[in-house]
Amino acid sequence: MSPGRTRSWWGWGFEEAAVDDREREALARTMAGFGFAPDDDHAPPPVASLELRPSRVAPPASLAAICASDPPARAAHTHGKAFRDVVRNLEGRLDHPPDLVARPRTEADVVAVLDWCADAEVAVIPYGGGSSVVGGVEARIGDGYRGVVSLDLTALDRVLEVDATSRAARVQAGVLGPALEDQLRPDGWTLRHFPQSFEFSSLGGWIATRAGGHFATGPTHIDDLVEAVRAVTPVGPWESRRLPGSGAGPSPDRLLLGSEGALGVVTEAWLRLQVRPRWRGGASVRFPTWTQGVAAVRALAQSGLQPANCRLLDGTEAALTSGVSGVGALLVLGFESADHPVGPWLDRGLELCRDHGGEAPDGPRLSDSGAPGDAEEGAASREGAAGEWRSTFLRAPYTRDALARLGLVVETFETACPWDRVDALHGEVTAAAHAAVAEVCGPGVVTCRFTHAYPDGPAPYFSVYAQGRWGDQVAQWDAVKVAVSEALAAAGGTITHHHAVGRDHRPWYDRQRPEPFAVALRAAKAALDPTGILNPGVLV
Repeated sequence: MSPGRTRSWWGWGFEEAAVDDREREALARTMAGFGFAPDDDHAPPPVASLELRPSRVAPPASLAAICASDPPARAAHTHGKAFRDVVRNLEGRLDHPPDLVARPRTEADVVAVLDWCADAEVAVIPYGGGSSVVGGVEARIGDGYRGVVSLDLTALDRVLEVDATSRAARVQAGVLGPALEDQLRPDGWTLRHFPQSFEFSSLGGWIATRAGGHFATGPTHIDDLVEAVRAVTPVGPWESRRLPGSGAGPSPDRLLLGSEGALGVVTEAWLRLQVRPRWRGGASVRFPTWTQGVAAVRALAQSGLQPANCRLLDGTEAALTSGVSGVGALLVLGFESADHPVGPWLDRGLELCRDHGGEAPDGPRLSDSGAPGDAEEGAASREGAAGEWRSTFLRAPYTRDALARLGLVVETFETACPWDRVDALHGEVTAAAHAAVAEVCGPGVVTCRFTHAYPDGPAPYFSVYAQGRWGDQVAQWDAVKVAVSEALAAAGGTITHHHAVGRDHRPWYDRQRPEPFAVALRAAKAALDPTGILNPGVLV
């Protein structure tokens, strides 16, 4: 954690980086310009004023040194960072706080916690950076347990070993994104995995939720970057063999990837590293229509060029986040390499865009740092529309929190589908979102962008801005969420592309997966966690 900065217990990020009064007033004026009526500011309640349920269990003496039951610790581990989580915190509605927060310092501590909890009928919810937006870290588990422990793994935060020959590193699962990159940077390495939650999410959380980074193509999912995984289960350790590939039966790593702490607690992983990039190229491409932009992204995804950034924003999204108005779509396009200049790749990419009516009025931008540089930056420049989009992208969670304090409904949902379904899905889901917003909120705006582009389909990511009513915002969003989730299922999309299942997506995940797989998953859960203590309610 950054020295001198305080992690917010109720919302995103650091308290010192939150939207201040002046910025909040400017946001209120901006939203009023879109037809909304922001409420008075609702500041978060002091932790001391919260009426948390009394802790129901006490740790044994052998674990007392790593356990805490004070209100600040329990409050900070009660919810994730979804809109509904932030609003409930602002309202002081912490109905399901954990009874204890355990902070293991070694893998042996993790084993000891699981052993005690299995014997004591206490549920365990693994916790990394706490950035879940699907109820994945929430102790909403019913009454079948004597208590709940939030197992905070962030003290396990070291790069333990680097194999430079194979370009791999053995890393503890509690490390947050910036600390991981800081430890890899001196030797010129990077994991190249940068989800929007990067600053406040952990390696173990990425693995447990099958996280996606912000690079649009190529190896961007944590699935692609994991070489081997070590985990602790209630029935013993689980460690896969380091291999570049294997045809020896179903992959043990694939069962842990996306398991959301229900099958075991990830403690370490071997990760595939990359050299930090040196050369970059980028451009902002404008399209007269959304349809033309979609066709260009499909051409880029199927070209084999593998741009690092290939974000397509619809006209409203472009105006809100990039300061570009009067376009049907805006494409933020970028290339990078540690091996070679990227000018020819960018030129070919822009040629494909022109084939579909795209124009880059600011021209291409190329850079050569002369040495391995900032791996997180996927475009050549932080100026212009691309730079404005990047700044807004990184600032978005803080802005969301500020708008929630003003009584608005501001949330996102995402999916993925084949290219032959994208037009129908976009139309059907957008229509469902508009209808639901109009019914439960009144005024509202729905935008769309593509976050990832694959040869066989994109990942559309929708944002909703709607008029809220203080005290009803959670119910309003829940109604919209049900409507859009039903539309996603009906249109053939996935219920989630990179935000995991948690508790909030369970009804639609249960319908999406094949029933024989559900039977196998329940059997794996019963075998690995016979007392059912690991994150009850997620996945099965």
